[in-house]
Amino acid sequence: MEILALAFAPGVFWLWYLYRKDRWEPEPRHLVLRSFLWGLAIALPAALLELAFVWSEFLLIVIAAPVIEEYLKYWVVRRTVYPREEFSEPMDGIIYAGAAALGFASIENVGYLFSAREAEILGPVFWGRAIFSVPGHVLFSTIWGAALGRAKFVEHPANQSALIRAGLLTSMAAHGLFNLLALLQIIGAVGLLVFSFLAWKFFHRRIEEALAESSRLQRLGRLWGQRDEE
Repeated sequence: MEILALAFAPGVFWLWYLYRKDRWEPEPRHLVLRSFLWGLAIALPAALLELAFVWSEFLLIVIAAPVIEEYLKYWVVRRTVYPREEFSEPMDGIIYAGAAALGFASIENVGYLFSAREAEILGPVFWGRAIFSVPGHVLFSTIWGAALGRAKFVEHPANQSALIRAGLLTSMAAHGLFNLLALLQIIGAVGLLVFSFLAWKFFHRRIEEALAESSRLQRLGRLWGQRDEE
């Protein structure tokens, strides 16, 4: 129970942090929780797919894991909540992508923390994952989440697909770079700090852009509603 509490505590905190960013039209909490649980559920198929690459640590950590994990997180959001009417503004893509990412990161934490307790390094592993790895999943997934949120309001299907594809590939590349830096030692630690700082800046910029676009669409909706009434 101690390990489970430690494993899920960072995910719950970062989910609360992310949810508070949705200022204009907060999403139904049950749908956010459902995305979190879907993210948790896909950890098993992700682990099974990654078994095919265990023969190469570099290939597994830097290429296979980022591609598999980001695609599966994207897939569950795209298939479950994206078609629903509640997905009604660009910010929603960030919220649901972040929730799925935190579900995945939380269940992933369980295995890492159990191993860390056996090796008697539970404290350092917990704090390292709470500060870097768990929010890292949010930073990567909200790249395609922001693209998904914008694509919903783009009319041409080809433009929608291009926007989503670019977001997904960028998130995979960012995830891979993060994992590569984590593999390195002193140089990697410095790079990881710089990378995390820049990633957080881009994350907050994506949120502000999504909120601005959501506000613009709401104003347009009210304007068209007024014209219809006239």
